[in-house]
Order: sequence, then structure tokens, then C-alpha cells
Amino acid sequence: MTDPTPDLFEMRRLESLSNTIFGVAMTLLANDLPKAGEFKAMPTWSDLAQLYSGRLTGLILSFIIAGVFWISHHRRLARQPEAGRHIVLLNLVFLLSIVLLPVTNGLYGNYGASSAVAVLFGLHLTVIAGLNAALWWLVMHGFRHQLIAALFPLAVFLPGTIVAAFAPQYASYFWFLAFGGLLIRRRMDRAAAGKT
Repeated sequence: MTDPTPDLFEMRRLESLSNTIFGVAMTLLANDLPKAGEFKAMPTWSDLAQLYSGRLTGLILSFIIAGVFWISHHRRLARQPEAGRHIVLLNLVFLLSIVLLPVTNGLYGNYGASSAVAVLFGLHLTVIAGLNAALWWLVMHGFRHQLIAALFPLAVFLPGTIVAAFAPQYASYFWFLAFGGLLIRRRMDRAAAGKT
């Protein structure tokens, strides 16, 4: 029996690939954390804070961001059981941006006070959010509440990147606001359910 739509790709396969990519990328985020052997003497609380604080902030921020985008990615794939080549390629570019997250996270964790590094990290987050929003736009075929929730992180990451250029020490606080997209989506889902 021939496939009735040979040009379409089953998104379940992409979902399997994305689970692996997100899992590996989220695990590699911790790879850049300092190891216990870096201390020459018994560490004090001050030593631990100095060594880990910036890196843990970057790790936590990146892990939560990856988790939020993983949830969004799977919600999106559930709405689209099949897709054409251009959608699949755009999804692969999105997954590539996730693969690169440990690289920019490592830079940001080590050199977060550098405006160049903070801007690079912010631009990377903005690209991830932009690709996610573009994919939601293509799946929803227009402007719906899911797209508003997908656009919210983009609206936070871009200005946060501008903040990073001038005050990199405050950029991460700004980027944490992107998680408001989850609250927006939840509120809009409830409102949409109330109308039906």
C-alpha cells in the first residue's frame, strides 16, 4: 500500500529525535560546572559561592529555558502529526539552537560579567524564542492565544539582550521574566475553555 502523502513527514519521528536532543543538551549544561578537585584546601562557604554562584545561575536559567521550550515543542508537535519539508527543516534548525545552548551557557556561566558574552547568550535565547514563535505561527495558521504565549519570551529576551549590552549583571533577572509566557498560556487556555 502506498503512502497517500509521500511528501509529508511524520512528526512522531521528529519528537523522538527532539527528546534525545533536549535530554543531551540539558545534561551537558552541567558539564561546565567546576569539579571538587579545584580546591587546594577545604573550601569555605565564601569559596563555594565564589566558584559556583555565577555558573549555577546560568545553569538554572538555561535548564529552565530548555525545559520550557521542550514543553512548547511537544505541545506544538502534538498539534501537527505530519508536516512538509520546510517545517521539518525549521524544526531541525530549532533543535540545533537547543544543541548550542550548553556552549553559550558555558560562556555565560564563566564570563557573565562580560557584555559581549551576555549579549551573545541573549541573542541565542532570542533566536530560540524566535524560532519557537515562528513554528507556532506555522502550526496555528494565524494569530491565536498559543502564539501570544510563544511571542512573550521573544518580547522579553530581546530587550534583555539590550540590557546585557549595558549592564550584563542585570540581564539574567530580566530574562527570568520570560517564564511569564507559561502563565499567559495557562490563563489564555482557561479563558478559551470558558468560551466553549
